[in-house]
Amino acid sequence: MTSPRASRVVGRDPLPAAAAGAWPLGAPETWLLSVSRYVSAMDQGAPGKILDAEERERAAKFVRTEDQQRYTAAHVGLRELLGAYLDMEPAAVPFTREDCPGCGGPHGRPAVVGMPLHFNMSHAGDLVLFAFAGSPIGADVERVQPVSVVDQVAQSLHPTERAELAALAAVDRPAAFARCWTRKEAYLKGIGTGLSQDPAIAYVGTGERSVPVGPWTLTDLPTDHLAAAAADSAAASAADVTVGYAAAYALLEQAS
Repeated sequence: MTSPRASRVVGRDPLPAAAAGAWPLGAPETWLLSVSRYVSAMDQGAPGKILDAEERERAAKFVRTEDQQRYTAAHVGLRELLGAYLDMEPAAVPFTREDCPGCGGPHGRPAVVGMPLHFNMSHAGDLVLFAFAGSPIGADVERVQPVSVVDQVAQSLHPTERAELAALAAVDRPAAFARCWTRKEAYLKGIGTGLSQDPAIAYVGTGERSVPVGPWTLTDLPTDHLAAAAADSAAASAADVTVGYAAAYALLEQAS
């Protein structure tokens, strides 16, 4: 299994070089964003200049300030990254939604109109994860949950995954569940259904080595990359640093 490239951090590392015409073959690129760091450094006028009317309207509807800041930072950051990859102004990036494979409605994977670049985004706590590739991709980041939450939510997993978790000591179940859940949600986002598809259907495994699902390969991001980004966050909590995060991406493999 090929190791993923190290995630870069939005606001700390230089923006990516433009992908001229087509995404190069190889591993996807992932980026992490600390919401609190990004918001504190962001020009206050940036959201009004970069986000479109629909994004601004949606951001304004959040009741809690932290939710509004997370949405705004994630979408401004996404536009900045896509603008760099596509060599265009962030505000000019034309978003669309692919058709849902389940019902055919316009709420499948997010996409850029007329561009070969695929992307996906996820957020949890103070972290946002972005993934970019030349073929369809899904991504997920989650805080590692206490065993009481794990034991409850695990009932929604594939029967074999439930059995694997039940065989582990309680202290080991949170990390194993987090690996499983981030792989599973990344895959479901990659195929465009999200959690509208029963998470018990596809088996992705709870062990340290992920299991491919058909043509989709699943890759865990190194926890030390996530821990470093969380520890660098201005809003890092004890849970962020000591309990940590898990993240994964699912990539549709295509013949070269």
